[in-house]
Parts: sequence; structure tokens; C-alpha cells
Amino acid sequence: MISTNQFKTGLTIEIDGDLYAISEFQHVKPGKGGAFVRTKLKNLRTKKMLDKTFRSEEKFEEAYIEEKKMQYLYRAGTTFHFMDHETYEEFSLEQEKVSDISGFLKENMDISIVFYKSEILEVKLPMFIEAKITETEPGIKGDTAKSSFKPATIETGATIQVPLFIDQNDTIKIDTRTGAYVERV
Repeated sequence: MISTNQFKTGLTIEIDGDLYAISEFQHVKPGKGGAFVRTKLKNLRTKKMLDKTFRSEEKFEEAYIEEKKMQYLYRAGTTFHFMDHETYEEFSLEQEKVSDISGFLKENMDISIVFYKSEILEVKLPMFIEAKITETEPGIKGDTAKSSFKPATIETGATIQVPLFIDQNDTIKIDTRTGAYVERV
């Protein structure tokens, strides 16, 4: 059990069956009345932020979160297949668990999967990936009147915005957190 005086940023706790990571906390000792702790919590399942205040003597169950290094193998229909780096055990996830990152998954890519007990909370990509442009319109020299970006499809099938000078078959670096173009490689 964890008491509120043991709170620290990044600590994961269980409250009413939900998992939360502590983003911010502040111990408050008013002149009158009991001490309390103001917190900002992130729900690890829904990713929503919550402001919550606790009395100083409250206790919570610590949630042990495990992060495993995995390798993305391939996609078969709506199923994505992965392999554990340590045990070489293969397992699969349905489209719903990886929908927000599926456009950046490349075969043999190393990723991290965050577990709570046997529940998968999150699939994490590397911060940056390199991908080849498979389709984009040719840039017209000096055409910057309307916009300096154009849509491009990368080898994984995702469409991102790239500068006009990027051509088909160029390899680019992408920030996977935002899906934004970083640089040409």
C-alpha cells in the first residue's frame, strides 16, 4: 500500500479499479484543518487527465506496470503479430489495440508494449522512424503561394504532410508522436 506522503511523479496507483499515473502532485498544509494532496492523474486506459484531491492519510494500491521490448513481425488482415525479444514467444493484437499507431508500424520494427498484469495498456513506437515515400505529387519549383506542404503516402500506407521538395522514393524521418515530417534522410 502507498500513502499520499509517498507520492512521486510517474508512480502508478489503482483507484476504484482504474489505473492512474501521477503526473503532478502538491502537498498542502493549510493553517486550519488537515493536510491534503492535490494531484493530476492520467488514466492509463482512457488517457484522460483528472484533477483529484486526497486526504493526507489515504492509502492506495500500487499498480505494477511492466514494459516489454517486442518486435513487430507482420499484419494479417486486422491482426498484428509481435514477438517477445526475451522468450521469442509470438502473440497477436487486434486492430483496436494498435489503431492509433498502425500507420507507422514497419515489419521487424522494435517497439515496447506496456502491460498491467496480463492486460495490454499501450503499444509504444520508437520516437522517430524512417520511411520511404511511395506516392506523392511532384513539387513545382517556386510553388509556395498556397502552402508549403503536400500529402504523401509512406511505405506503411499512412499519409502525412511533407514539404514540396520531397519526391517519390525519398526516405524521410517522421516523429511518431505527432505524425509530422522531421527531415529528409
